[in-house]
Amino acid sequence: MGLLDILFGSKNDSVNFKELVGDGAKIIDVRTPDEYSGGHINNAVNIPLDTLKSKLGNLKKDQTIIVYCASGVRSSSAKKMLELNGFTYVYNGGGISKLESMLK
Repeated sequence: MGLLDILFGSKNDSVNFKELVGDGAKIIDVRTPDEYSGGHINNAVNIPLDTLKSKLGNLKKDQTIIVYCASGVRSSSAKKMLELNGFTYVYNGGGISKLESMLK
């Protein structure tokens, strides 16, 4: 597994995202509002990456969180930011298409 696999979510192939969501994971779409309004995963909350730091107080640090974006780059940054701020259970869902397919 290379660096690109880690950055873009490929290492999450062994994570059962459908089960995480079934167990109450919060799904956060870190794309822009325009991207989000063009289509998003059911029950996903839109918190754009550039506003995420200011919204950390609205999230529970012990809740399971799945972040995703268009390709996995912004969600990788979001995952790192959340972890650096004490969030324990954070998963990079990668790009929207990949995460959608894993939730079916």
